[in-house]
Amino acid sequence: MSAPLVVSIPHRLGREEAIRRLRAGLSRAAVSVPIMKVDHEHWDGDRMMFRVRALGQVAAGQVDVADDHVVVEVRLPWLLQKFADVAQRAIKDRGHLLLEKKR
Repeated sequence: MSAPLVVSIPHRLGREEAIRRLRAGLSRAAVSVPIMKVDHEHWDGDRMMFRVRALGQVAAGQVDVADDHVVVEVRLPWLLQKFADVAQRAIKDRGHLLLEKKR
């Protein structure tokens, strides 16, 4: 298995507000990406474990929320590794939108 894809996203929301936004955010993000479906999402404190399907493949990972940043770690199956750069940009872009101070 290859190394996980890791994305760190800074924010100024504080831990609780970031978690509140992220709880609703994964499912909304999946709706906007028609090839992706959320199979599983489970929160344990400041960590969310998830599993998504894309192109018939399963990717799993976790999101760790801190006071000033969020770290997303995703383990992609080898068939999805060629999309790692695209996935990394999408995670970073959508994460920034979700965690912007405005709201």
